[in-house]
Amino acid sequence: MFDFNPLLEFSRAHCIAICGFLVVANLLLTLQTMILTGLHRSQVEVRPAALVACIPALVMILHVFAWFAIGVVMAPTFILLWLATTCLGINFWAIGHPQSMARLLRGGWSWATDLVTDVADRLSVSAQRQVSNK
Repeated sequence: MFDFNPLLEFSRAHCIAICGFLVVANLLLTLQTMILTGLHRSQVEVRPAALVACIPALVMILHVFAWFAIGVVMAPTFILLWLATTCLGINFWAIGHPQSMARLLRGGWSWATDLVTDVADRLSVSAQRQVSNK
């Protein structure tokens, strides 16, 4: 039978390094999946990216469960668990229904660009008023 104690000890001894790597890996790989989906790339490109992005999320969940196993119930463990499950959900969404994700991403991008344009227009009008008042 496989003894998990050395693996759990490694997980607890190197928690900062493991979490530091896994948080960045989760965010970047999930972002890559979202970008590929938003650009309407084929499923041949999106699925492998999403599956690779699931690996650090699953490892983070196992890492958090290692802490739960010894009774560590703190905010960081729940935050990391939330991050991992959110990344898993986004990647499964990209695999399962990429059209709705792409529609949401395009709508969000359109809203953000409209907002930035509106703010830039207001700032330029405000700057013109200040110049004309002098």
